[in-house]
Amino acid sequence: MYRLTARIAAALSLAGIAACTAGRSNTPATTPPADVTESRTRLAASPRHGEWVMVSAGADSVRAWIVYPERTTRAPVVVVVHEIFGLTPWVRAVADQLAADGFIAIAPDLLTTKNLPNPTDSVPGDLATAAIRTLDPGDVHRQISAVANYAMAQPAALPRYGIVGFCWGGSASFEHAIRSPGLGASVVYYGSSPPSASLGSINAPVLGLYGGSDARVNATIPAADSTMRALNKTFTHHIYEGAGHGFLRNQVGQEGANLRATQQAWPATVSWFRRHLGA
Repeated sequence: MYRLTARIAAALSLAGIAACTAGRSNTPATTPPADVTESRTRLAASPRHGEWVMVSAGADSVRAWIVYPERTTRAPVVVVVHEIFGLTPWVRAVADQLAADGFIAIAPDLLTTKNLPNPTDSVPGDLATAAIRTLDPGDVHRQISAVANYAMAQPAALPRYGIVGFCWGGSASFEHAIRSPGLGASVVYYGSSPPSASLGSINAPVLGLYGGSDARVNATIPAADSTMRALNKTFTHHIYEGAGHGFLRNQVGQEGANLRATQQAWPATVSWFRRHLGA
């Protein structure tokens, strides 16, 4: 079954949180990230420390936004991969919410070498979209690995990392599980699945979160599911009825379905990382 009703999906999300947090009463409940209209306000009000860093990636360097949780113990790392629109304030707000949930979150600007205007705010969407289509996948995953290693090397970090991405970044997050044997967990938000023939090298558990009204992306789920099952790999996926592509950034869309999907998908995301990375 590839489609879950909202009620079943919600139950699964809550069950996952309960299983993950059993015996850990100090684990806070999570709040979803702001949508795109509220992201700047949420960032401005955040009490957490976030900063821009430049990370050496071997052949080049990549700019990244890193946010630290407020906690007394070391934290695992989550890499946040942006959409086709680049590293926008919305993506940084997602990273901030992950830090609120207990992780060191680092969001690389994978368009750093393109020298586009306004890079630390919002690159014009048409320029970002055109530039992303010119990126070499090998460079993308080399830079993702570099920022993950940078974050894990911080004194406040544990040597474990996961990855989450959205749309183009969702596809990259699934692909990174193929390319990085040291990855601890992957979460894919409405990103297309890789070719089935490439899935054999995956070690990390993959969680896929999809809108029910996203036929283009969802058409890639069955082959990935059957292949991952045959290979005894973990691929858990939820399709949220009525929600559209990009539901986490556009929570007011689809007559309430996007918000319902967000309210179920984000706790499932945090639960997945807590279960597989620790927190």
